[in-house]
Amino acid sequence: MSKITFGPISSRRFGLSLGIDLSPNQKQCNFDCVYCELQAAKPIQKFLTYPNIKDIINEVQIALKNDVQFDFLTLTANGEPSLYPYLKELVYELNKIKQEKKLLILSNGSGVLNSNTFSALMDVDVVKFSLDSAIEKTFYRIDRALKYIKLEEMITKMIAFKKKFLGELIMEVLIVEGLNDNKEEMLALNEVFDKIKPLRVDFSTIDRPPAYPVKGISLKKLEELSMHITSVPIVLAKHCYKGEKIDFTIEELLKMLQLRAQSEFDVENKFSQYSKDILEKLIKEQKVIVKNLAGVKFYKKL
Repeated sequence: MSKITFGPISSRRFGLSLGIDLSPNQKQCNFDCVYCELQAAKPIQKFLTYPNIKDIINEVQIALKNDVQFDFLTLTANGEPSLYPYLKELVYELNKIKQEKKLLILSNGSGVLNSNTFSALMDVDVVKFSLDSAIEKTFYRIDRALKYIKLEEMITKMIAFKKKFLGELIMEVLIVEGLNDNKEEMLALNEVFDKIKPLRVDFSTIDRPPAYPVKGISLKKLEELSMHITSVPIVLAKHCYKGEKIDFTIEELLKMLQLRAQSEFDVENKFSQYSKDILEKLIKEQKVIVKNLAGVKFYKKL
């Protein structure tokens, strides 16, 4: 059996993360996303091979005993971690030993369709679901999910999940050129996010070699598309930003923060030092509040 834990890995959106690979020997997923950084593989309904809970806990305990520095214990996989057959029991055991760390799962969202998995996810501190399209035809073209996975039902169950969930729910959208890179797709997603009500939505595009011959979009277009998402706070997952940094007046800054909360990455990438100084002044004057949404700071006008 391959090593189960890996890292810690530094993530801009989730801090230092110690990964737990629930499918360390092969890709096992009920999706076969065109943009997947793993090799293409026929989607499957359940895991055929997986580590046992005792081995997982042993590796995590070694990391804890060795005082390895990390913020999140992250359930992930060469595929879909929510397909792990003993997820409820594993989450229970990890919660007993995690100390002050948070338990995070990076999921495609299909786990909400299974009542046992739905229940298991309730006990995770931070849940991240992907949703690349709210339009069925596009969803299947991008995510190539097994046909038993019905988009409308999955969205309905995500709404129900968020209503009961006491932890932090994050959504992620990955934009693929020619598939979901248009206004119609964004407006459909915006409507769905308004119903699901996640804490935030992480927006990104392809930046690693994909399983299929598809392409990402420019950072400029990514930002333009994200402006159609007005129902929830947005994080643009940028590895670089080549635009000029902007000097905002107090009035411009207040207006922008009234219309759309800005993440710490927006401030870092777009704000000149002059604008950052004004922002700090507005925070001290309590005209702008700072909210921490699952590890990312957002700035919003009071």
